[in-house]
Amino acid sequence: MEGTSEVALMSDPSGGDLEPEAPAGGNGAGGNGMGTASEPDDQVGNRVVGAMAVAVLEHIARSITRHPDGVVVETVEGRGSVRLRLHVDPSDMGRVIGRQGRVAQAIRAVVRVAGARDGVDAIVDIVDA
Repeated sequence: MEGTSEVALMSDPSGGDLEPEAPAGGNGAGGNGMGTASEPDDQVGNRVVGAMAVAVLEHIARSITRHPDGVVVETVEGRGSVRLRLHVDPSDMGRVIGRQGRVAQAIRAVVRVAGARDGVDAIVDIVDA
């Protein structure tokens, strides 16, 4: 059966269908997709360092700028840290920096916390064109 899912319905002895049964070789965690602590993580080598920090920085920058398509975040990985270089449209630079640099300081603080949740030190540089 090409193109079909390998989910079978378990049937009740009374003749009614109960719930879908996961295919053999599932994640072994009751089908919730969460896995267990004893399972090896197949995706360990595919993780992006500071992914949470990057996502938070992009979200904040796109939210406060008038040209969200002009927001670009470059990442430079270091030992236990990630440097995030934020590029924005030149007309949005004042919005991102803010008066006395207060918006920039707030962005750096929030992104630093998001990086800490990933176990990395996240440093934000706001790059001038």
